[in-house]
Amino acid sequence: MIEIYLILIGIAVILSMYRFFRGPTTADRIVAVDIMTTLTTGLMVLFALYYRRAIFLDVALVYAVLAFVGVIAFARYMEGGL
Repeated sequence: MIEIYLILIGIAVILSMYRFFRGPTTADRIVAVDIMTTLTTGLMVLFALYYRRAIFLDVALVYAVLAFVGVIAFARYMEGGL
């Protein structure tokens, strides 16, 4: 069952990469990057479940926090507040 989820998240990452490259505005590209980081975090959690290794959960948590900070920095930059 986890394999199906991995495939579905992989397809979602490919679709968000399409939005990143074809996005007409910078905001579309930033949202696409945010979606990709969220999906990548989900992939790491699924890998942790699949391989039964808790270290992947730690890596996913750190990755999610760094991705959040990055998206907030981009959003503030776009507003002109950075």
